[in-house]
Amino acid sequence: MNQDEKKYQEWATRRKEHLDGLNAEILFSKIVQKDRGALAAAITLIESAKAKHRQEANALISKCLPHSGKAWRIGITGVPGVGKSTFIEAIGETLVQRGHSLAIMAIDPSSNVSGGSILGDKTRMEKLAAMDKVFIRPTAAGNTLGGVAQHTRETVILCEAAGYDIIFIETVGVGQSETVVHSMVDFFLLLMLSGAGDELQGIKRGIMEMADGILITKADFGNEASANQAKKIYENALHLLQAKESGWLPKVAPISSITRKDLHHPLQWWDSYFKMVRETGYLEVKRKLQDLRFFEESFQYRMANFIAQDHNIRKKYEELQLKITEGTTSPYEAADALLKTIVHHGIL
Repeated sequence: MNQDEKKYQEWATRRKEHLDGLNAEILFSKIVQKDRGALAAAITLIESAKAKHRQEANALISKCLPHSGKAWRIGITGVPGVGKSTFIEAIGETLVQRGHSLAIMAIDPSSNVSGGSILGDKTRMEKLAAMDKVFIRPTAAGNTLGGVAQHTRETVILCEAAGYDIIFIETVGVGQSETVVHSMVDFFLLLMLSGAGDELQGIKRGIMEMADGILITKADFGNEASANQAKKIYENALHLLQAKESGWLPKVAPISSITRKDLHHPLQWWDSYFKMVRETGYLEVKRKLQDLRFFEESFQYRMANFIAQDHNIRKKYEELQLKITEGTTSPYEAADALLKTIVHHGIL
C-alpha cells in the first residue's frame, strides 16, 4: 500500500467512525438551534448509502420536515461562464444585508470527484463564505441524476429546519439537471450572456418555458447596448410561450454583478412573486407537487439501490440486460420478470 492509499484508508476509517457516531435525535436538536457543524454532519449522513446510516438519515428527515417549507427556494441556471458564482455572491451579500439567511447548493451529476463547481465557487465567494448567515455546500456527487436530486431535496429540508429562509440551488451540469432543479424550486432564474451573437440560438425552448426570470449578465464595460438588445429579444420570445399556471409574468433585465448595477431587479421579482403566490395559494399547491415528485424520486432511488445491493436481484437484472441487448426478450418482458423476482424475495 503506497502513501496515498494509506492516507485514503485512514480518511475512510475516520469518516466511517464519524458517521457511525451520528444520531438523528442529537443532530436534530442541534440543527434547530442553528448549529452549522451539526448541519454539515447531517448532510454527510444523508449522503451515505449504508443501511445503518440511511436509517438514521430517514429518522432525521422525518423530524426536520415539520420545521421546513418556509424558505424561498430559488433555482439558478446558465451556461458555463455566464457568471453564476459572481451573481450569487453579489446578490447573496445584498440578501444578508436585508436580514436574510442563505443556503447555497449545486446539482452536478457529471462529476464524481469534485462535487461540482460550487467547491471552486466557495473559494471565489470569500466574503459570502465567511458570513455567519450563509451556508455553502456541494450536493453529493453521484452516478445518477436521481441520486444527486435525492440528496439535494433532503439537504433543502435540513437547511430550512436550520432556519435558512432563502435556498439557492445552482445547476452545474447541463441537460436534464435543469428540469430536476425546476421541480424542486419555487422560482427558476435563467442567467444569459449579453453580446453573444444570436441570443436565442441554442437555447432550448424547454428552459425558456421554465424560466420565471431572465437576467442578462455582464451588462457593463461597453456591453450595455447589446444587453438591452438581448432584453428585447427575450421579452418577445417569452410572449410567445404559454402562460404560467401561477399567473406570474416572467421578467427580463440586464445586470452587472461586478458593479452591482441593477441587482434590485431580481430582489423586486422575488418580493412580488412570493407575495403573489402566497396570496393566491399557488405556493401551497406547488409545494405539494414538489412533495409528490420527491416521493416518486425517493421510491425510484431506493429501488435502484436495492437492486444494486441485493446479489440475487442484481444478478437477475444483469441477465435481463444481456437478453435485451441480444434481442431475446423485450424491455417490457424484462421489466415484468424483474418485478416477479423482487416480489419473490418478499420485498413487495
